[in-house]
Amino acid sequence: MTEARWGNGQLARAVNRAGSESGLELNYDESAVSHWLGGTVPRLRVRPVVLEVLSRRLGRPVTSQEAGFGRSTGAAEPDPDADPVSGTMDLGRADMDPSRRSVLAAGMYSAALMAPEYGELHGRLEASHAGRTTHIGAPEVATVRTMTERIAAILDELGGAHARPMAAAFLVNTVGPYLKASASGPVKADMLAAASDLVYLTGWMAMYEKAHGLGQQYYVQALKLAAAAQDYVTYCRTLRGMALQAANLGYGSKALQLADSAAEAAPAAGPRLQAFLAGQQAHGAAMVKDRGQAFSRLRETEAALSRADSRRDAVGGYDESAYQFHTAHVLYELGDLPGSIKALRQSNRVRPDQERQGRVHANGLLAQRQLELGHVEAACATWHVFLDDYAYVSSARGDDHFQTMRIRIRPHRQTRAARELDERARTVAGLKT
Repeated sequence: MTEARWGNGQLARAVNRAGSESGLELNYDESAVSHWLGGTVPRLRVRPVVLEVLSRRLGRPVTSQEAGFGRSTGAAEPDPDADPVSGTMDLGRADMDPSRRSVLAAGMYSAALMAPEYGELHGRLEASHAGRTTHIGAPEVATVRTMTERIAAILDELGGAHARPMAAAFLVNTVGPYLKASASGPVKADMLAAASDLVYLTGWMAMYEKAHGLGQQYYVQALKLAAAAQDYVTYCRTLRGMALQAANLGYGSKALQLADSAAEAAPAAGPRLQAFLAGQQAHGAAMVKDRGQAFSRLRETEAALSRADSRRDAVGGYDESAYQFHTAHVLYELGDLPGSIKALRQSNRVRPDQERQGRVHANGLLAQRQLELGHVEAACATWHVFLDDYAYVSSARGDDHFQTMRIRIRPHRQTRAARELDERARTVAGLKT
């Protein structure tokens, strides 16, 4: 607290604000912090929140022991020095266990976490192959990649709440034994790369379900597996996912730093991945109000995408719809609300039909921005399209958009469009419960 230049009240208020990220309603005041300083330890679920707000303030990780809470906060904290296979399996087993899933989901996102560099990670895998009992080949690698694509399709169509438990179970029950098995050098590298793709996707789903601490842990494990496989593509794609997560949580500088790191680590990337990374750099630059860099990166994104072939990866792919979505974010951050709305509409027009979850998110944002511009009837029309998809999707982010819709149309219920939307929303809410 001395290093942070915080008094008791400042720390208490910071903990209360951050607690909402983990679904905690906290009402601490100066007296609570006085008790902590006197030796009383905060509740188990609150300790990670205290550590995280101190870490954010100081710009470096603050450990449980350093804060005086003992060696562990009680949250799931994989050993950072564990080999990537063991660390990934520990995380997947915890995510499979319904009794622990709520604790994992409540884990804090760490804004002070430094993404491990590619060179630091390579070579940490040797210990994980002790006790091999089976041999694998190319068919097992194909199985992992096919299942990853199928899970990605379920995510797009039905939402992360259905798809992520499947991913965690497949990761532990099938991929884990494959990673422990004997294999030729090329097959071993291919399996690590395939596993990294699946772990990246699982982290993406956790992020979408607002389990940001868990998503961050999956991302770190994906980085480790990708580095062990010498798979620059998944390594860079995962860093980009981490940049998007930071952007979603409002950490503009962190988002730009991670996006830049991803681009720097991919000097030989193909045009589609270049577009993927430059688009995220544009979003990060707009968040820190660097207008020149934001538009320069958007031009790079468009140019790279124009050179890409017609094949789009099922996992972490980038297309015209994603480019327009990035454009909408950039324009909104820089104050061009009408331009942002136009870009979101174009993103929806070119989005593949099967991407229902993406459409739920995009239409939720579009309606909010139309209402912000004062176009009530247009916003209501967009929210009706949102409800068409939302009824079939199980997603925490979709639920957030639904609640936001219900709150924001209340002041406009004197209009017919808002009343009709409100009536339909009540029906949908009844079907969802």
